[in-house]
Formats: sequence, C-alpha cells, structure tokens
Amino acid sequence: MDSVLRREICVNKTVCRITGVLVFVILTSLGAFVRIRLPFTPVPITLQTLFVLLSGALLGSNLGAMAQLSYAFLGLSGLSIFTGSGSGFFYLCGPTGGYIFGFVLSVLFIGRFIRGSRNNLFSVFALLCAGDMIILVCGSIWLKLLLGYRLTMALSAGLIPFIPGDLIKVMLASVLYFKLKPRFAQSI
Repeated sequence: MDSVLRREICVNKTVCRITGVLVFVILTSLGAFVRIRLPFTPVPITLQTLFVLLSGALLGSNLGAMAQLSYAFLGLSGLSIFTGSGSGFFYLCGPTGGYIFGFVLSVLFIGRFIRGSRNNLFSVFALLCAGDMIILVCGSIWLKLLLGYRLTMALSAGLIPFIPGDLIKVMLASVLYFKLKPRFAQSI
C-alpha cells in the first residue's frame, strides 16, 4: 500500500507545472476569503500571504510569479477572487493593490534565493520573513501614495499590525515547505 501512495500521479512535467500554478492561484484566491477586519486600517488580515510565500518557495521564481500574476489577472478581469469578493481594475487601485503587487515581487525574491537556504529551517524562515516584508512594504508604500498617509501612519496601518500574524504564517510556510519540498522537487 505504501508503494502505491508514493507512486507519481503526474509523469508529464509540463502538466505538473501547470497544475502547480493552478493550485496556487486557487489557494491564493481562497486565502483572500479568510479575512479579519481591523478597525484602524483599510487592509484586512488574510491567509493569502501563507500561499504566496509557499508558491515562491515550492514553484520557484518563474512559476510562482506566473501563479501570482494569474491571480491578479483573474481578479482584474472580473472574477470576484480578491479580498471581500472584490474584482476589477478599481479594486487594484484600492488599499490592497500594493500588497497584490508585492505578491509578485515576493515570489520572485523567494524563488531566486530558496536554493541557497541550505535546507535549514532557520534559513528558510529568514528568507520567507524577507519575502513577507516585501509584501508589507509594498502595501505600506501604496497606502502612503494612495491615501496620502505620512510614513509613520502608513507603517502603522499597513505593516506593524500584520507582523504577529505573519510570523505565524511564515513559520507554518517554513514547516510546510520542508514537508512538501520532496514531492515538488520530483514534479516541477
């Protein structure tokens, strides 16, 4: 029975790559619906960053960026997959648009440097923390530009409240990366 469970389901690498991208588009979309509103910021806490970080780590730069760009394109084209069932161009011009842009930059960064993490939990954790900071900084800069916030206000609304939850998501992503990496290394 164990040999049956370990057998490769998908033997075509192209199909595996497309499936990996689609899975992370779906997970990022679903992560947008797990949200907690905060009264002092226009940006909710979501589960998206967990899946964004994993997409960069497991798929690499190119496929991870393709997954996040596909997510943004689907939402831009009218599919209600953004936080709060939002979609369209004007949604991307709203308070969370900078974070979605940060998703792409984050997976490019993580995918580029994940191989140098020396298969060590602390290195992967530090890399994913840096990737998460890219998302938060992009979002904060966007809030500053969009809403005219001072830098301290932009950081108070767009970065600082998210750090505790994101540390938990980064730790979970690091552990999941080590659990899933052997399967993805064979497939993608």
